[in-house]
Amino acid sequence: MQIEIGQKAPEFTLYNSEKKLISLAEYKGKNLLILFFPLAFSSVCTAELCSVRDNIKIFQNVRADVLGISVDSLYSLAAFKNEQKLNFPLLSDFNKEVSVAYGAFYETFGFGMKGVSKRAAFIVDVNGKIAYAEVLEKAGDQPDFLAIKEVLGRLS
Repeated sequence: MQIEIGQKAPEFTLYNSEKKLISLAEYKGKNLLILFFPLAFSSVCTAELCSVRDNIKIFQNVRADVLGISVDSLYSLAAFKNEQKLNFPLLSDFNKEVSVAYGAFYETFGFGMKGVSKRAAFIVDVNGKIAYAEVLEKAGDQPDFLAIKEVLGRLS
């Protein structure tokens, strides 16, 4: 499924790395940046999420919350978040349903792994609509954070 700008964001409820259920509905009335990433502890994912950590004020200044989502277990995500001192929630899509719903899913990934989140970025606006959608085919690429900041700036 391909997500289109202007469509209602697919609902979800997932466990975060602190074993708490988090729903998209909790962010109603807020701008939200959702970052799907393939695998915790991998070099590109670490670089991407640490960059967001280091620049979190940019997102806060435009009144946007950030969520990271991968198919890693909530235990792996807890260790990753702790090790990297990430300052935003990481959610486990272990059953792969949300990654599929957002069109951010590799059927087959490197090393013969099946069912891994693609690197992707979505902005959900205060009305629950998709304001930005970027799904990357190459796991080594990073989202266009300049475009993301521009869209968030227009929404704030």
